[in-house]
Amino acid sequence: MKKALFWMVLIIILAFIGYRGYKAYQKTQIKEVFVEDMTKPVEIQVVKTTTFTKFLNFTGDIKGIEEIDVFPKVSGKLVEIKTEEGDRVNKDQVLALVDRDIAGMKFELSEVTSPVEGIVGLVFFDVGAGVSPPSPSPQMGTPIFRIVNMDKVKVVINVIEKELLKIKVNQSAEIKVDAYPDKTFSGKVSLVSPVVDPQTRTAKTEITISNPQHLLKPGMFAEVEIVEKVKKDAILVPSYTILEKGDQKIAFVIEQKKAFSKSVETGDFGSDLIEIKSGLAQGETLVVAGQHRLNHGDSVRIIGGIE
Repeated sequence: MKKALFWMVLIIILAFIGYRGYKAYQKTQIKEVFVEDMTKPVEIQVVKTTTFTKFLNFTGDIKGIEEIDVFPKVSGKLVEIKTEEGDRVNKDQVLALVDRDIAGMKFELSEVTSPVEGIVGLVFFDVGAGVSPPSPSPQMGTPIFRIVNMDKVKVVINVIEKELLKIKVNQSAEIKVDAYPDKTFSGKVSLVSPVVDPQTRTAKTEITISNPQHLLKPGMFAEVEIVEKVKKDAILVPSYTILEKGDQKIAFVIEQKKAFSKSVETGDFGSDLIEIKSGLAQGETLVVAGQHRLNHGDSVRIIGGIE
């Protein structure tokens, strides 16, 4: 009887100790979960320097570096065309013949010759058409051909007044056309008109492009990016990482698993990047996700990003 009572008491004591231990373990787990929940999840990126190029964007039309309309020397009927669109022609090459016969008179056929070397870009008339020279003005004549120099082409753009001072001759430019979506052509600003059109408040500007393979054709639509400035060792960060609080712009950086806000001065914008002129240094750990939930000094846990 005494032995049975002993074992019963021992079992009760052990059960009590086990219960107390389990409750203590539960409290520890709850405390750990609570501490874990107090930290805020963030994604990060290490601040680095890079070369930043700022562009001015325009659209325009491609033209031959030279485009010359060829007129007949006399009025008459176009009786023969000796070339066609796309042909390369030499200076003084005969392109067509015009019959200037007048009732009761007989003349030799008049030759229409090319004034320059180039490519026949357009043939305006067919055989049998009546043509005339540019007299007393080109508006009165009938051009038969357009000769273009395609070894170089130019893009003609219109620049608004406020951007005129940002563009100078010899500035670099990048050009894209729909025909070659994966190719970028390089050019240079060759002309900035000194005159602003009072109707459009724009000035004509030309970018010259080397075109040895004749990939670029007169009449193509072009997208142009003129290099405004290039900055080396610039700090660029995603624009969405910068928060505005009152008159301040701030970013959050991580030090020893804590978030600290830093006032920053921003500069130029890229497509989705912004330049940091002061406030961040190369090598700092920038918060790129989760920053909207942070306060200065918050504990954080890193859940993603590039360290």
